[in-house]
Amino acid sequence: MPELTITDEGFRLGDEPFRIISGSLHYFRMHPDQWADRLAKARLMGLNTVDVYVPWNLHQPRRGAALDLDGALDLPRFLDLAAAEGLHVLLRPGPYICAEWEAGGLPAWLLTEPGVRLRTGDPRYLEPVEQYFAQLLPELRPHLATRGGPVIAVQVENEYGASGLEDTAYLERLVTVLREGGVDVPLFTSDQAGDLAAGGLPGILRTVNFSRNAARNLETLREHQPTGPLMCGEFWSGWFDRWGGGHQGRPAAAVAECLDEILASGASVNIYMLHGGTNFGFTNGANDKGRYRPTVTSYDYDSPLDEAGDPTEKYRLLRETIARYAPVPAQPVPAPGAKLQLQDIPLLERASLLAQADVLGSPHRAPAPPTMEGLGQNFGFVLYETELPEAGAGTLRAARVHDRAQVFVDGQPVGTLERESQENALTLRSPAPGARLSILVENQGRVNYGPRLKDWKGLAGPVSFRGRDLAGWTATALPLDRLDALSYTDADTAPGPAFHRGTFEVDRAADTFLHLPGWGKGNAWINGFALGRYWSRGPQRSLYVPGPVLRAGSNEIVLLELHGTREPVVHLRRSPDLGTPE
Repeated sequence: MPELTITDEGFRLGDEPFRIISGSLHYFRMHPDQWADRLAKARLMGLNTVDVYVPWNLHQPRRGAALDLDGALDLPRFLDLAAAEGLHVLLRPGPYICAEWEAGGLPAWLLTEPGVRLRTGDPRYLEPVEQYFAQLLPELRPHLATRGGPVIAVQVENEYGASGLEDTAYLERLVTVLREGGVDVPLFTSDQAGDLAAGGLPGILRTVNFSRNAARNLETLREHQPTGPLMCGEFWSGWFDRWGGGHQGRPAAAVAECLDEILASGASVNIYMLHGGTNFGFTNGANDKGRYRPTVTSYDYDSPLDEAGDPTEKYRLLRETIARYAPVPAQPVPAPGAKLQLQDIPLLERASLLAQADVLGSPHRAPAPPTMEGLGQNFGFVLYETELPEAGAGTLRAARVHDRAQVFVDGQPVGTLERESQENALTLRSPAPGARLSILVENQGRVNYGPRLKDWKGLAGPVSFRGRDLAGWTATALPLDRLDALSYTDADTAPGPAFHRGTFEVDRAADTFLHLPGWGKGNAWINGFALGRYWSRGPQRSLYVPGPVLRAGSNEIVLLELHGTREPVVHLRRSPDLGTPE
């Protein structure tokens, strides 16, 4: 593919003037069997480029480990598919990506370094970053446009101006690392208009991020960058949802009107998101601007392509808008994909989490509760257990809970502590000295934006009963990445969190949506694939099931229900329920 160059007048691709018309999509939020479909629909909308983040925390889940580039993380294959579709790529390798993704893509193991200063030149942070790039960049070099690949430009960090850190030397070091690693295509930064000064570097292309007021924002960009191309690095087509809120979105007509304003000005654009996808498993992020608020499983984002990859009215309007300024393929807008419907699937087999925690993780003994990171764990739950030293009623107090703790005495539920509600104490009754205290703590998503990125999980600091610190703890890491060892029975009636299992038959695989009326809070798997979290708090009340997860014949579904259900029945339906618009 031809190379991108930057001149005082604008972009050039090879010998021709070029306008970037791009859309964001994340390979890690899609099933890999659906990558080609989403890329084809990007081209059909009239895009000539796609914009892609790289999540460090998935590619290197253990300090010093070789990068995982297999299966759903096969970034080279994704880049090859983009090239095969005739699309250029804007690559955003971080190390920090935000993206409403767990910890903004930063690995949890960074937090095991006391006092580490993330996103700075602190050697405890920067050395792992350089080691990560030393592995990643050789995989990316063959895909650069200078070597015939699709990657025409690479981003330096991500919205650094909003970090408040102002470590220009850190940004400059990242530029050096990229250049010394063989990245010889143009580099760029992206920031909101008010952060352009703090987030940019001399000689590196600046881009600006916004959802409206295109003329004003592009004018601000021009003030910081007197010559060269104007580009909206993230034109927000919608927004994300948080648990307990409403379903966010932006009217299609308003998005199309602003896109028209951008293109009429001669600027380039990247639509964030073209296709949002899904925070499968435990990968959603969270925000904390004084109050912790986790993001939901769906990353539909009210995008032109919905969570199942189907074109929406917004897709049609944006395609029509692009067609006024650039060639758009003559093919019609793709039809929605086939969907599966199957009502009343019973989940009659059950396995108690507390009774079978030992087959899901190895116990670790400690005088005080260790954090999740201290246990070498990234996602999931930790089960903390000890003995209450005396009988009677009293207050159980935890110094800090990250993020949601269910408390049990001798296996009986006695209460819940939520970080979101700033709860850290409850009253309980110990039936006798030596009663078993169990505290199941869920990581609901590490903070992905702002100054609170150092978001450890689990319990930290002392836990006391009646004013006395408890000791002699056993902590069991429960990442729930494999459930094979569980033993199910239809006679299990133990109280507390439990896995519920059932099977269903389908003639042929197709996308569908798992609906869970009457269930409380937990996680879902189909055929071992982790669909994500559900919560009756809403707004989201269904989970997207990618067609490739299913198979003709028998399929297994497992729910970890943390509280209980009116009836152990679920449904597969053709349409999602993402909640009431806010």
